[in-house]
Amino acid sequence: MQNDRQGLELTTASAASASSFDHALEGFIGFRADMAGRTTAALAADPDFVMAHVLQASLAMTAFKSAWLPAVRETVATLQRLAPTATRREQAHIAALATWLDHGPDPATRIWREILDDHPHDMLAFRLAHFAHFWSGRPKAMRADVEAIWPAWTQDRPGYPALLACRSFALEECGDYAEAEACGREAVARDPTEAWGAHAVAHVMEMQGRTAEGVAWLENLAPNWTGIANIQHHLWWHCALFHLERGEVERVLALYDQKIRNLASPLTQALPDLYIDVQNAVSLLFRLELIGADVGHRWEELAPWAAGRIGDTLSGFSIPHWMLALAATGRSAEMAAMLDTLEADPNPIIRTIALPVARAVERRAFGDHRAALDAMRPVLDLMHRLGGSHAQQELLELLFLDCATKAKSAPDHALALQRACNGRSVPPEARLLQ
Repeated sequence: MQNDRQGLELTTASAASASSFDHALEGFIGFRADMAGRTTAALAADPDFVMAHVLQASLAMTAFKSAWLPAVRETVATLQRLAPTATRREQAHIAALATWLDHGPDPATRIWREILDDHPHDMLAFRLAHFAHFWSGRPKAMRADVEAIWPAWTQDRPGYPALLACRSFALEECGDYAEAEACGREAVARDPTEAWGAHAVAHVMEMQGRTAEGVAWLENLAPNWTGIANIQHHLWWHCALFHLERGEVERVLALYDQKIRNLASPLTQALPDLYIDVQNAVSLLFRLELIGADVGHRWEELAPWAAGRIGDTLSGFSIPHWMLALAATGRSAEMAAMLDTLEADPNPIIRTIALPVARAVERRAFGDHRAALDAMRPVLDLMHRLGGSHAQQELLELLFLDCATKAKSAPDHALALQRACNGRSVPPEARLLQ
């Protein structure tokens, strides 16, 4: 038996594997690009190391890619074989992973919460719950989780900057901008590579319309992102939003090609259809086109990846993005096929929320803006359940606003403008939304 750096028991006799697991978990919570190698190293000395298998499979689950599920299922079978000799905490992790795989994130978060009740320093359980809450549109649950374990943490405990960063983001999404910014800045001051903390502060600045500060904040921190995974693309997406709100279209396009969707980048080449990367790209291109910018042939590169995700509904928030890429390139057959799969999906969130929004994208592509409004209007107050932050969800609000404008529907246009404020300090007219 070994212990991790938080003092939690690990069912392995290998000190090397335990050390490698600590390294891998640090990489997971720190968004490091070499995570695959780190988990492999943790299993090299002990192929039966339960928590290393859990971490490796959990990393695959966070990719929201159905093609990877068979490998996760094999790992779960291995873990269930190993479970009788595992600790109760490790058995709970196995149960959470199996539940996530078979029943989705909601019941899994309940198991992670139970783990945290007994082990408030279990950063894997905490970060997986944080991830699941975020992509299920539950910011209050994100905040509740971090506040529940907060009293058990001291500033000198390993991982404290990462916990600060998560607290910052949860507070921001709940509208507590002052405390969120303080936590995020402290996280980055303690660990300049803390990408989630940098991200949380960028969100605060976005919501408050502090565009010049936002650009400076991110550009000054960018040298610390060497070795960081695809979240750095998302950080540059935030930087591009600040530039877009300042009307600096050429700078936005340059960031798109060089930092957000650089096709020569090893990160992009390794995972060209990673959901968050495609979300970044689609969201930015859509915004650019709304203000009349020429985005060239950039949609054409995204469309095949979107077509390849027909039937893959693990990420509800990605579905409108896939559809927008198909719509922008005139792929009507693929749009119809995607709508068919959404109608048949067993997940009610997909059928009742993602489907109407996707149908609105398709109707807009054919110029039927009133039908698009009719599809979206009933689910406007439910769209947050697809996941994503307020800044990301704005894409859907802009979609509704654009359809209202083109349909010349004054009531819908007024509603859209009201919704587009979404807790921001700056009116939508000042953010190039019209």
